[in-house]
Amino acid sequence: MDMNTRQILNLFEQISAIPRCSKQEAGISRWLQDWGCSRGLATVSDPAGNVVMRIPPTPGFETLPGVVIQSHMDMVCEKLPETDHDFTRDPIRLIYDGDWLKADRTTLGADNGIGMAIALALAADAALRHPPLELLFTVDEETGLTGAQRLSPEMIQGRILINLDSEDEGIFTVGCAGGMDTHIRIPVERERTAANDCLYGVIRVSGLQGGHSGIDIHRQRANAVSLAVRALAACRKHAQIQLISLKGGKAHNAIPRDCRAMVACMRGDAGLLQECIAVFAETVKNEYAASEPDLRIVIDFQNDGQSGNCPLTPGATDRVIALLLALPHGVSRRSASDPGIVETSSNLAVAELHNDELVAVTSQRSSIMSLRDALTRKIEAIAFLAGGRVQNGNGYPSWQPNMQSALLARSKAVYQEIFFQPPRIEEIHAGLECGIIGAKFTGMDMISIGPTMKCPHSPSEKLFIPSVEKVWRFLAALLESYGK
Repeated sequence: MDMNTRQILNLFEQISAIPRCSKQEAGISRWLQDWGCSRGLATVSDPAGNVVMRIPPTPGFETLPGVVIQSHMDMVCEKLPETDHDFTRDPIRLIYDGDWLKADRTTLGADNGIGMAIALALAADAALRHPPLELLFTVDEETGLTGAQRLSPEMIQGRILINLDSEDEGIFTVGCAGGMDTHIRIPVERERTAANDCLYGVIRVSGLQGGHSGIDIHRQRANAVSLAVRALAACRKHAQIQLISLKGGKAHNAIPRDCRAMVACMRGDAGLLQECIAVFAETVKNEYAASEPDLRIVIDFQNDGQSGNCPLTPGATDRVIALLLALPHGVSRRSASDPGIVETSSNLAVAELHNDELVAVTSQRSSIMSLRDALTRKIEAIAFLAGGRVQNGNGYPSWQPNMQSALLARSKAVYQEIFFQPPRIEEIHAGLECGIIGAKFTGMDMISIGPTMKCPHSPSEKLFIPSVEKVWRFLAALLESYGK
């Protein structure tokens, strides 16, 4: 491991010691401001909590245009059910495994902590030759890119922006999908009292890979909420079951990995339901044999509900099942010009029964805003037919590629010179803050880069350490190229 990589990983370890779930970035924001001020850097924050550090140009670079290096502070906080990790206070426990860096049964937070660490390493390297730099760290990217949306206009002056939130070294991202989240609430009715002579069955879906709801949506990974509802529908055909509780999914931008549903049933139907779940489990294991080798669906029985709630009425049970079966999940349209590119998709992200309502969250993405909006209208219509109400988020715009970009041309030339091969140029089916920043700051020339990561937004997330050094070499050479 070279010295630059070691320094970057040391900074990442410091970042990982600070809790920083989305909307809980106060601690990391203070740490960044203290870090910048302690090194004599002009460091400012805006009312949203975004932070900017300004690094003066090296001698001879004073008249060059400023460059913004951008990353986000927050991380998706996902963990395996068996871990007691508390994201509000516990540091991320890092595990070095050969060339890979992982976390102990939680998300790693390399998305986008490693981008932050690379940016800080630029500020710490006195030998680096560069134009005026602005290190921009935004808040709350993962739950709606709200830090970028609320970025104060006076925070940055540069019109060249390098986003460090991509996840494949050697690929330059030049466009991204826009997105919209939809929150659905359906009122439900419960029985006045618990049924007599009932058993309570708990259906569990577990062992799924999950993943990022944008960049992994085409990988044919199973959605735990969708599978749990299919299991409920299969059981409902053979026995009188009534839902008591349902909980699956945690984040709008993560494919649900596990789901738990409790039902009430007649004691005499226990064997029938056990057989029904076993048959259904074998069916879906066959469907997902290649993509979900550890998929598990089981039902366990107990004598009491242990939930404090009475069962939903049969009508309410049917309405919940019907709604969640109807909500779309997965790729809905691919690019007509390149079928390998996902154009439009949706993620059934969260479903949870509260006392008197079902709450469901879906996330829609598309590189074409009219198609994003059309898919959102479809989901609204499904919710309306189920008797629910809908609230959409603010959404965020797509980032349309500029293949004539001067930054892109320079970056391609530098990469070719260093690594003796051209980079790949791609659009990504995920939200990047470039779309919002480009719309907010006219004339912004942008690319997105980053080291290689696998399985972001899931406890399987891991960072390929050798790719960190390659990103550093490229970034240092790119900044120095402005002085030639």
